[in-house]
Amino acid sequence: MSEFNQPLGGNEMPRFGGPATMMRLPTQADARGLDAAFIGVPLDIGTSNRPGARLGPRQIRDESRMLRPYNMATRAAPFDSLQVADIGDVPVNTFNLPKNLEIIDAFYREVLSHGTTPLTMGGDHTFTLPILRAIARQHGPVGLIHIDAHADVNDHMFGESIAHGTPIRRAQEEGLLDSQRVVQIGLRGTGYAADDFDWCRRQGFRVVTAEQCWHKSLEPLMAEVREQMGDGPVYISFDIDGLDPSVAPGTGTVEMAGLTAAQGLEIVRGAWGLNVVGGDLMEVAPPYDPSGNTALMGATLLYEMLCVLPGVMRRD
Repeated sequence: MSEFNQPLGGNEMPRFGGPATMMRLPTQADARGLDAAFIGVPLDIGTSNRPGARLGPRQIRDESRMLRPYNMATRAAPFDSLQVADIGDVPVNTFNLPKNLEIIDAFYREVLSHGTTPLTMGGDHTFTLPILRAIARQHGPVGLIHIDAHADVNDHMFGESIAHGTPIRRAQEEGLLDSQRVVQIGLRGTGYAADDFDWCRRQGFRVVTAEQCWHKSLEPLMAEVREQMGDGPVYISFDIDGLDPSVAPGTGTVEMAGLTAAQGLEIVRGAWGLNVVGGDLMEVAPPYDPSGNTALMGATLLYEMLCVLPGVMRRD
């Protein structure tokens, strides 16, 4: 018997049965004793177009039933290496966006107090901000690998400073980010001004547009990103709309000509060896993809984040 929690296998229980947890892992009430925890933030009141990401954590967990313990490509064996569980959802306030920043921040501070690395399924991208607040309180300003169709650096949306298009700007203003170790990958589409991405560059962020990623492997890019990130703490924030809607249509603010599924994997796998202190997968909105494929993409990317955490062994 392993000393670590194991996902419920498909030969022990049919994949359409068993607990509705991430990878059908055991669940517990808090992060005590865990090296890593899967957490849901079922909230989308910060979204600006199509709602539905509040349902993302539930469907990501459902589609994760297809995932098995061992990563056959990278040989990562996270469940032979770390104690992992699904600790459920943050008890969010459905009606008060600002109050949720406090609720989520407090929840993640408690998680981090146990030395646990949080891996989050959203939920809209607004709520990366309070997670980063808790992370930075624990680790100091962090490097950020941000995969997204949008830079999320709006100053305001409809006069509000907190929404799903503002979290990276607020995080930078609050000193949560090490701006020389921020890379944004997959940005694309139309803008309100010709210099919309230039604010990021002025902060010192590296901006890699989707067009710069077309028709190529991203392994060389990630070698450069690893060098840029160095030994400092790194957070991975993956908005599912960073992927092209041909493979991930179930999201609220789709943009054509995004990253391929394989490029998404290359980015996350390319973080191997970094001091990854947390990650999230946001903006899965199940109503717009009845096939469940978008949620399966999200579940797989979260599993890949688990596979690159410090301490995960790789089998020969």
